[in-house]
Amino acid sequence: MNKSSNALYRSDLKSLRLINSGKVRDIYAVDERHLLIVTTDRLSAFDVILPDPIPGKGAVLTALSNFWFARTAAIIPNHLADLKLEDVLKGGELEQVRGRAIVVKKLKPLLVEAVVRGYIIGSGWKDYQATGAVCGIQLPPGLKQAARLPEAIFTPSTKADLGEHDQNINFEATVRTLGPELAEKVRAVSLRLYTEAAEYARQRGIIIADTKFEFGTNAAGKLYLIDEALTPDSSRFWPADSYRTGISPPSFDKQYVRDYLETLDWDKKPPGPSLPEEVIRNTAARYREAQTRLIG
Repeated sequence: MNKSSNALYRSDLKSLRLINSGKVRDIYAVDERHLLIVTTDRLSAFDVILPDPIPGKGAVLTALSNFWFARTAAIIPNHLADLKLEDVLKGGELEQVRGRAIVVKKLKPLLVEAVVRGYIIGSGWKDYQATGAVCGIQLPPGLKQAARLPEAIFTPSTKADLGEHDQNINFEATVRTLGPELAEKVRAVSLRLYTEAAEYARQRGIIIADTKFEFGTNAAGKLYLIDEALTPDSSRFWPADSYRTGISPPSFDKQYVRDYLETLDWDKKPPGPSLPEEVIRNTAARYREAQTRLIG
C-alpha cells in the first residue's frame, strides 16, 4: 500500500472558507449558523501530527460518530444539521470529502473535555499509582493496570491548544469553569452516554475502557454533543477476547502507533517521524475492525 493511496491528509475546498485545521479535522464556514467538518486521515500521537496519513481513517471516524449520534439522540441532541453535504458542496469538492464530512450547527464549545473511565489505564493509571485517586476521586486500593472500576467515573480535563497537553482536573475545577448546573449536567450525561455505549459494545466483543466527549451550547444555553463520539480516536477500544489485567491490553485505537513510537529515539516534539508501511497498514486495519465489530 502506498502511504498516500486513497488517503486524504488535508482537504482543499475552495468554495468555503477554512477557519481551522486541527490535529485531524478541517473546519469550514458554511454560513452564519453552520459549519462543515472534514475528518481527514491525519494521525496525531503525543499531541504531534504525524507526516503519514492512515488511509480510510477519517471515513471510519465519521461513520462511527454518525452511528453513535443517531443512537444517543434520545439522551442528548447533537450538532448534526439538517443540511446535507450535497446542499453545501458540488462536483469534485463533494467527491473529495464524501463519507468523511458533515454539516453541523455552529455552537459554542465548552472549555472542558468530558472524560469517562470504566477501567484504570493511561494517565488515570499513572495518577492512581501516585495518589490512589484519579481527578480527586479515591479508588479502591490494590487495583491492577487495566482493571475494571467498580463504576464508571467522570474525570474531566482542560482543553489544550494544538500541540499542548490536556490537564486532568477535578470536579470542583469543572464547576468553576462551567458553573454548578452545567457541570452537573455534563457529568450526568457523560456517564450515561458511556455506560449505555459500553454495554452495547461489550455485546459486540469490544471493551470501551474510557472515552472523551465534547459538548457545546447554543445561544439559549442548550447543551449539545459535538465533535466526535465513541471513536477509536476519542476512546480506548479493547478486544474483549484478549483482555486481561496487569498489562496495557491490545487495542483498536492509535495505541498501536504510540507503542511503535516509544521504540524510537524521538523527543515527542514536532516534526513527527514517518511511519513504516506495516505500521500504517496495521493501524488502518485496526480502525476498520472496530467499525466492523460495532456497526457492521
